[in-house]
Amino acid sequence: MIKPETLTFIKDVAQNNNREWFAENKSRYETAKADVLVFIDQLIPKLAAIDSEFSIDTPAKKCLLRIYRDVRFSKNKDPYKNNFGISFNIKGSNIHGPGYYLHIQPGECFLAAGFWMPEAQVLKSIREEIDYNSSEFLSIVDDKSFKSIFNLSQEDKLKNAPKGYDTEHPQIEFLKLKSFIAVCPLKDDEFLKQGIVDKLKTAFESVYPFVLFLRNAVAQ
Repeated sequence: MIKPETLTFIKDVAQNNNREWFAENKSRYETAKADVLVFIDQLIPKLAAIDSEFSIDTPAKKCLLRIYRDVRFSKNKDPYKNNFGISFNIKGSNIHGPGYYLHIQPGECFLAAGFWMPEAQVLKSIREEIDYNSSEFLSIVDDKSFKSIFNLSQEDKLKNAPKGYDTEHPQIEFLKLKSFIAVCPLKDDEFLKQGIVDKLKTAFESVYPFVLFLRNAVAQ
């Protein structure tokens, strides 16, 4: 669980996103950051027990993403993120591949798992795996436990069938996806209760087969 003050700090960042305010409240940031790191430390052994490729020795600080935004190529010049982002990537947060991501932002908290915007050749491999092993893929995304917790994001999707696939392909809606992300929405108050760790553990268990399918697809 995390402390109410941590969520309050994130709300305040969103309302006062400037360097002067942040400098005056740096001690609040350090306190909130420390709180989130303790929370990550509680989650690491839970995920490591489920996904053998995620090391139990992963330092919490390697999972927590920077709050400072890179505004060089962005129209949005706010210097700080209005969330705490936590990346549980099996190869480290700087490696692009199938993984797990926890987003803590008041009113918009969620757990996500999968592969966001893979490069063209990797995306081709994932589509081929779905095509060749449709029954396995469907058994994962249609699983009762998975469907009760996660929704498969439709945000990044082609309007037409990808090259090489017929529009009548039985899995065409999956093959149109450009990102393969399972999303579990979370309520703010869930993070303030001890049960959040067990809830996330159950979610990790449910989504692990999905991550493993993608991992195997890109490893071939």
